[in-house]
Amino acid sequence: MSGLKKLRNLIDILKDKASLIKATLSTASSVNVAVLLSTTHDPASPPLEKRIASVLALGNGSRQTACSCIDAIMARLHGTHSAPVAIKCLLTIHNIITRGSFILNDQLSFYPSSGGRNFLNLSTFRDCSGAEMWELSSWVRWYAGFVEQNLIVSKVLGYCFCSSSGTNNDKNKEERFLTFLDSDLSRELDVLVDFAERICEVPDSLYLQRNDLVYEVVRMVSEDYRSVQLEIFLRVSELGNRTENLSDGELTQMLNTLQRFEDCKERLLLLFANRKRNDRMWDLVSETKLKLITTREKREGLRLVTMAGRRIDESLNQSTRFRKPLMAAESGNLFFFGSGGGALVALDRVPLAVSTVG
Repeated sequence: MSGLKKLRNLIDILKDKASLIKATLSTASSVNVAVLLSTTHDPASPPLEKRIASVLALGNGSRQTACSCIDAIMARLHGTHSAPVAIKCLLTIHNIITRGSFILNDQLSFYPSSGGRNFLNLSTFRDCSGAEMWELSSWVRWYAGFVEQNLIVSKVLGYCFCSSSGTNNDKNKEERFLTFLDSDLSRELDVLVDFAERICEVPDSLYLQRNDLVYEVVRMVSEDYRSVQLEIFLRVSELGNRTENLSDGELTQMLNTLQRFEDCKERLLLLFANRKRNDRMWDLVSETKLKLITTREKREGLRLVTMAGRRIDESLNQSTRFRKPLMAAESGNLFFFGSGGGALVALDRVPLAVSTVG
């Protein structure tokens, strides 16, 4: 088995060298070489920082160069059956999202250019070259979904929430929220919780974290989760202050969203046990849930009181209608003609008279 693994590694090295030779002869040789060097077949090590930096530097040139860079990464990603190559492509894309220039992110957001959509489409990825690679394939599928969700969240928010250069400071965000409708903030909170749920779908094969390649994936994901925590905290805080103004539908939706997030708590704390617990955030979520429930119950109580009051009013109205004929008779304002031709007449306290028509 060890000999077979060595042979496979030798084949992978030869593949990388052949690809580099081919890349140097291409029209966009510098772009292709930079991408290939950051996405080698080595299954144990993540891309070197200098290799990632070379790819990111391609975003400092022309738009055409940036477009060629994204095309090369996507071609590499969709053309490989190697799990290590696929994960390195995804790591490179992830680094572009978090550290890349605006022009690179712009090209990434609208790939492919003809459709304006960005679905990495790796849900069926399989590397069948061995048991370890088969297991690593589950990380490829999950990580691809995570990167896609990252792009979706950034589109909804209108900025890259995990970017070191593109994120506004907290004060600016809070001021920006003041102009938002409740429904807008609720929608953003919902998609951020979708992001947390995607993280929780991480493969259970945690033993693979001994692999430096997988460890780098987990490290980058944990950095994004830290940013997501802040984004969620700010929106829960703002929506919590607007509780009284939320519609019944918005109250219910926010309660469901916060419950979904709380359902992720145990898994998230387990995954990122080495990070400081954000008790302040979880306390805020619990307090806001209680506030929403109290507001909803208060409204339901008021509706019940209102309905009971209406029923009492209706009963009184019916009782009043039955009493009016007698009251009118006593005041001498009632005429009643019987079916047998007799008539009772009462006018201004005149004694009742009975007449019969012959």
